[in-house]
Amino acid sequence: MNDGRSSAAVRTGPRILLSVEDDAWGALLSRPAGEMVREAVFAAAAGAGLGPDVETEVSVTLSDDEDVRALNAEWRGKDKPTNILSFPMMPLQPGDAPGPMLGDLILARQTLEREARDEAKSPDDHFRHLLVHGVLHLLGYDHESEPEADEMEALEIAILAGLGIADPYADADHSADALT
Repeated sequence: MNDGRSSAAVRTGPRILLSVEDDAWGALLSRPAGEMVREAVFAAAAGAGLGPDVETEVSVTLSDDEDVRALNAEWRGKDKPTNILSFPMMPLQPGDAPGPMLGDLILARQTLEREARDEAKSPDDHFRHLLVHGVLHLLGYDHESEPEADEMEALEIAILAGLGIADPYADADHSADALT
C-alpha cells in the first residue's frame, strides 16, 4: 500500500534551533539572521563531509557581549567577551559522525560588530565566518597547534569561498587564535 510517503526520509542538513536574545542583531545584518545561519551551518557541515541526510541538531544563540562574557568566564575562565563560543555536545574528532545533538553556538553582537568594523569586513560576512568556524569546532576541528590551525583555516577558507566570502585570513595575522 502506498500512502504517499517515501520509504527513506530526505533530510536537508542539520536541524537548527535559533534564539535571538539581542534584538539589535536585526539592525546589524542585511538579511534575516535565520537565512544566514542556515546558509553558514549547512555550508560548514557539507564542507566537513556531512551529507544532507545528517540527523543532528545545532543550537545558535544571538546574544550580546555581557552574556557571552559571563559564559566565557564560567566555562573558559576568561572574564571577557569573545565573538563566538562553541559548546560541543560530545567530543568529536574531524570526520566523526555527530550524534543527535551537535552542540551550541553563542555569538556576541558587539564584539562581532567591532571586529567587522576594525577589519573592514561586512558584518554579514564576518557573521557567516564565525558560524562556519563555530560549527567546525563542534565537529572536532581546533587551532591549538599549528598543523590543526592550518587544517581548520584551509577548510574555513574553502567553505567561505563557496559562500562568496573572501579569505578572512588574507590580511589578518593569519591565526585562528583571534576566533573563539
